[in-house]
Amino acid sequence: MSLGAAGESDVFLLLMAAAGGSPTIVEYFGGEDGYRCGYCKNETGNLSHGMWAHSMTVQDYQDLIDRGWRRSGKYVYKPIMNQTCCPQYTIRCQALHFQTSKSHKKVLKKMLKFLSKGDASKVVSEEEPMDSHIEDAVACDFAYKGESHVSQSELTPLSVDHTERVENEDQHTGEEKEEGNVQKVESDSLQLHADKETPVPGEPSRSAKVVHAPPKPGKGADLSKPLCRKAKDIRKERKLQKLLQNQTCAVEGSQLQATDQVLLLQNSKSKPNQPKTIEDFIFVSLPDDAQHKLEVRLVPASFEDPQFKSSFNQSATLFAKYQMAVHKDTPSECGENEFTRFLCDSPLEAENVPNGPECGYGSFHQQYWLDGKIIAVGVIDILPYCVSSVYLYYDPDYSFLSLGVYSALREITFTRQLHEKAPDLCFYYMGFYIHSCPKMRYKGQYRPSDLLCPETYVWTPIEQCLPLLEHSKYCRFNQDGKAVDEGRIKELGRVRVLHKRTVMPYSVYKKRRKGPSDEASVQQYASLVGQTCSERMLLFRS
Repeated sequence: MSLGAAGESDVFLLLMAAAGGSPTIVEYFGGEDGYRCGYCKNETGNLSHGMWAHSMTVQDYQDLIDRGWRRSGKYVYKPIMNQTCCPQYTIRCQALHFQTSKSHKKVLKKMLKFLSKGDASKVVSEEEPMDSHIEDAVACDFAYKGESHVSQSELTPLSVDHTERVENEDQHTGEEKEEGNVQKVESDSLQLHADKETPVPGEPSRSAKVVHAPPKPGKGADLSKPLCRKAKDIRKERKLQKLLQNQTCAVEGSQLQATDQVLLLQNSKSKPNQPKTIEDFIFVSLPDDAQHKLEVRLVPASFEDPQFKSSFNQSATLFAKYQMAVHKDTPSECGENEFTRFLCDSPLEAENVPNGPECGYGSFHQQYWLDGKIIAVGVIDILPYCVSSVYLYYDPDYSFLSLGVYSALREITFTRQLHEKAPDLCFYYMGFYIHSCPKMRYKGQYRPSDLLCPETYVWTPIEQCLPLLEHSKYCRFNQDGKAVDEGRIKELGRVRVLHKRTVMPYSVYKKRRKGPSDEASVQQYASLVGQTCSERMLLFRS
């Protein structure tokens, strides 16, 4: 027996119930009037499409950001790239192949020196912007213009039986037979996975033979003495011994077994004639008389979590201090309510799966505790294929530590750690790259990185994009003129709609709807989220 529309809806709701989560439910608001741009200061030049997410699965959000969307609290928006004053291109770093630059090493060494000796230069380098990966237009005027006021009861689908009866309407009408026989939709993503077999730059060839020249007479090693050892090897061995003694260690706020941490350190060990990895700089043993202690804790962004709840006041106070000092907000613009809506409220449903990271998927606060006090918080989303940076705020008194750059490097390292448990998770998303705004170009310094083509939604190495952006602020990066958006909407009737607490395909809703047609709005929504998401997500219609 074929699986019709009713059967698919039955399976859909049952699977969501079994997973203990909610399906993605959104209200689409369309393209808004122009609002003030935080980059070029144009009062009406910033244009975007937006929708309010009442709930959202991590897979749906992963697929949406791979189509140029981004969230601010529960508001999800997509810049109108060929019209907005400062086009914002989604950028991702290939974390597994990350190459630490000289300026990055400088920041990491500065932190190490500060922790060890309490000494650090309080001059912010011009190479290191005060704000790192957090200057996207999220502290924005538009984020809550479309805040939803729909009651929760309207968003709760009725029983499966009721939905089945409604979807049967479409099955029994011979007019749209192809839409009535719904095929199983596979969750395809435009994500391009890094080739695990790609050699690491600088790694010596396995076939190359190493030839050792014999020592000259009188200059050979004294065999009566032990071999000389490098200081860094001695420190690393001491670190491994300490880890094995402690049995368990807290790394990035998650409890990892000591053996897991040892494995990370061993894997990070630099090969001969090969540059140090980022782990070599971050996981360094501090001396016993270190002046400061830095601890990074990963806390779920949920008031049900004891750690999140107990640190809320300190975190909110730090947010206000940062916003007023760096972004010149007034106290009323960065109070607890604004902090909660902007950085604590998230539509993402927490998920734990067998092959996923131990901390699970969802929204988190990565707190940087220095000597028992929070000095910075990185808000991140952990998704099936990436760690997505949402925002960073920090204590301006510690800006000399370049915390924006440092936290980005820690998040790249964290992505590499998560990859050990979740092989598909291998990218670090930094939000948007804005070439037309010079102070936002620093994101391109995290290499190797890719930009998302705004027309075909394929990833292109940033080196190929920069020459194009020098000539035009809006560019199609895919140079294949015949290439199209493979995830484009093909069947509007299959778009899922939530109407009067009932899940139905748009083809059924269209017949039931009273009043003027909303087909143009639904068509626009479906073209922006793509066929796969439009069939999985529920579009709320009153």
